[in-house]
Amino acid sequence: MSLRLFLCGDVMTGRGIDQVLPVPCKPQLFEHWARSAVDYVELAERASGPIGRGQDAAYPWGHGLEVLREQRPAARMINLETAVTTSEDAQPGKGIHYRMNPANVACLTGAGIDCCVLANNHVLDWGQAGVDETLATLHAAGLRTAGAGRDLTEAAQPAVMEIDHGRRVLVFAFAMPDSGTPESWAAGASNGGVNFLDRLSVRTADGVAAETARHRRAGDVVVVSVHWGGNWGFAIPAEQRTFAHRLIDAAGADIVWGHSSHHVKGIEVRGGKLILYGCGDLINDYEGITGHGEYRGDLSLMYFPEIDMATGSLRALRMAPMRMWRFRLERAPAQDVDWLRGVLNREGRALHTSVTLDEQGLLALHA
Repeated sequence: MSLRLFLCGDVMTGRGIDQVLPVPCKPQLFEHWARSAVDYVELAERASGPIGRGQDAAYPWGHGLEVLREQRPAARMINLETAVTTSEDAQPGKGIHYRMNPANVACLTGAGIDCCVLANNHVLDWGQAGVDETLATLHAAGLRTAGAGRDLTEAAQPAVMEIDHGRRVLVFAFAMPDSGTPESWAAGASNGGVNFLDRLSVRTADGVAAETARHRRAGDVVVVSVHWGGNWGFAIPAEQRTFAHRLIDAAGADIVWGHSSHHVKGIEVRGGKLILYGCGDLINDYEGITGHGEYRGDLSLMYFPEIDMATGSLRALRMAPMRMWRFRLERAPAQDVDWLRGVLNREGRALHTSVTLDEQGLLALHA
């Protein structure tokens, strides 16, 4: 028996995206280059054409909704890199603040999302009040969360998704300082925040192993989400590979799900288990921003791994190539699919993986 999942990189529904949804937050920003979230909408419209305001809440998912209907994953997981709050407690000294109005939570439920990973460098952009409202809003909407909480106990709890026949998917989520997550955001015994890893080491990997062992039951699929690394660059640091390998070998991870980079990175399979080092941004408001064009941050993948429920091993991985255009996902044009295929093959060479295009227009992994 196999289980198909949906994973992706960063889903950033704040700032400009929030401004085109039914009930936007106040647009005020505290950036050196922009003082209003509306500026990002106008920048995208200058680049790609009219977007409008008051769009349906699920608007940013665009053709992604068709892909999800076609693939019918049993569980859908995103890294939600946005606070869901109207809090005005902007973190001082932080250059960028993301928030989506809680009234727009249908942006997530409309895509059938089951789990939002919150261990990242934007969930506390609007202070502890923003985190508390984010958690309350998501939970009230029936969404599970992992990686942030009102204290360390809650932040460290895995998201648990019940699948048919008593099977479960467990998602453990962690944030690293090299992703821009401040150490001061670490949740503690008496303070809220994120589930924070201060370094990639045997000690921290063994700590993850202890957590997964404490919660895991026979037949569970374990996903370990790590928000790590910088925004740009295809190179995978040796310490990331070593850590990912130990998560599989010692912590029993069936999938290591890495994100933070604004573009897709190479994929590895170790001992039959999937390692995604960087999934790119699936939804963001970067349209029209120049620079780093060689990384094609407008392109992304929707990842659909199929996991053997008896062993946790990867049976197949198919990926839907997507492009963000007018703040909305569309299926990537043929030349962009070719670009993504070329990148995954180039970067996969050292990881002993490659991809081909299948008859459905999906990229299929070979390891």
